[in-house]
Amino acid sequence: MVSFLNKIVNLMKLSMLIILFFPSLHSSPPAEAIRSSSKQISGHNGHFCYKKSQQFKNRANCLSNFDPSHVIHIAMTLDHQFFRGTVAAIHSILQHSSCPENIFFHFVFSDSGNLQLIIRDIFPSLKFKSYYFNPEIVRDRISPTVREALEQPLNYARNYLADLLGHFVERVIYIDSDVILVDDILKLWTTSLSSRTLASPEYCHVNFTKYFTSKFWSNKTFSKVFNGRKPCYFNTGVMVIDLDKWRKFGYTRKIERWMEIQREHRIYELGSLPPFLLVFAGKIAAIEHRWNQHGLGGDNLTGNCREMHQGPVSLMHWSGKGKPWLRLDSNQPCSLDIIWSQYDLCRTSP
Repeated sequence: MVSFLNKIVNLMKLSMLIILFFPSLHSSPPAEAIRSSSKQISGHNGHFCYKKSQQFKNRANCLSNFDPSHVIHIAMTLDHQFFRGTVAAIHSILQHSSCPENIFFHFVFSDSGNLQLIIRDIFPSLKFKSYYFNPEIVRDRISPTVREALEQPLNYARNYLADLLGHFVERVIYIDSDVILVDDILKLWTTSLSSRTLASPEYCHVNFTKYFTSKFWSNKTFSKVFNGRKPCYFNTGVMVIDLDKWRKFGYTRKIERWMEIQREHRIYELGSLPPFLLVFAGKIAAIEHRWNQHGLGGDNLTGNCREMHQGPVSLMHWSGKGKPWLRLDSNQPCSLDIIWSQYDLCRTSP
């Protein structure tokens, strides 16, 4: 019996290795979601703007990248609007990684099937798998928000990573497309979650009550969810997630339930963030702020630029309305956008 179980375990490990190290094995979207690979992603000049990335190799002291336990899993979304940011984020991760060949990317997309082919052209040796996320899964659960961009179904794909990625992925780092890493991703990957399901920087000085409406706070049936907890704001653009625990405790359904309550009672104004706060705030493993220097996007409409928060920096996050590639293309960059431009692989001339 023991021998038989060992054979099963070995077969499972072999299957995992095949999936991880043969990047051509992608999940297939419906036919209508696949677009011609000849469709180009344009920069401000209207031409295909991306150049190939340099090759990044492991240092001599890296553990074997053929051992599944040494693989670093990173999940990101792929879409046309933020594609340039995604490319820069990948580039920064690889450039600062001590073991870039041990990194495996999981790209989730809804209507951009050609983008995975362009990723392959830009990063020929990148290890990745792509997954189709059906927008209809969440469309009826999304309620209007203060910003239309927050209503896009792909913003909610992070809620379903435990289902999309499969049980062989036990832990993943989720990051948004508007980030740049200036440190080794391995340090973030080895974050201790202890008994927690999720790790992220906490910001307890922020007024937590503003993320929910007065209707929420006045209704004890809703607000009692925070009883016995000390909830703090955290930004869902950078998270380390234990997917095994997520599956065990059914967190996807818990988030969905709050989205359904929102549709009926309007208990918050923002998009995909408040359900995460309702489920996890006060129950996460807090990590150093250096791993999410967020809010750097500022506001393009008023020309506001943000400065870095005090303290060390490992990850810069252009959350907010302003994106660095848009300001650079309009020749109105903020000072921190120049740092982002160092990882931009979009050529600025035809």
